[in-house]
Amino acid sequence: MAGLDPAKAGSEPRKLPFLIRRDGVWLYRGTPIERKTMVCLFGSMLTRDENGGYLLRTPFESGSIEVEDVPFLAVELEWKGCGRMQRLCFRTNVDEPVVASREHPIRAVWDVPPDACGDGGCPPYLLVRAGDGRFPVEARLTRSVWYELAALAEPGTCNGVPCMGVWSCDCFFPLARLCAESKTA
Repeated sequence: MAGLDPAKAGSEPRKLPFLIRRDGVWLYRGTPIERKTMVCLFGSMLTRDENGGYLLRTPFESGSIEVEDVPFLAVELEWKGCGRMQRLCFRTNVDEPVVASREHPIRAVWDVPPDACGDGGCPPYLLVRAGDGRFPVEARLTRSVWYELAALAEPGTCNGVPCMGVWSCDCFFPLARLCAESKTA
């Protein structure tokens, strides 16, 4: 069995019949992939192209796939230490461990309509790995992990704006802006 044809490497990738739903379920030809080991294997081969699209790149085939939001979910949080040197260790739904750090930042979603994310606000995202282009491969924190993370938040600033955030590996990650107190007359 031969690898990818180098002559085809620069051409437009063909569309593969995969879909990763917002809830983290992987579908092949419309049917959920039940075997977690297969999902983990495919997840390890996922990257982004220079336009932000998702590519599944195996030794034998490469093609674009559809992703509703991001391909992974952060399903577990474990923290060690406290303060600036605290380490926030996440596990994704494909069993990939990721420690929030300068190389794997947590990205909060601030500028969305209030009703877009429900009562708990929009969960943040975690950079899992770099893509082939300028677009990273990310995991969205599940609601329960988001609540665990919020419980660890402390006041700080981001570009001079007061916010609540968390520390991990000596990096501060803002999670939400603090509302300015309204002055009453």
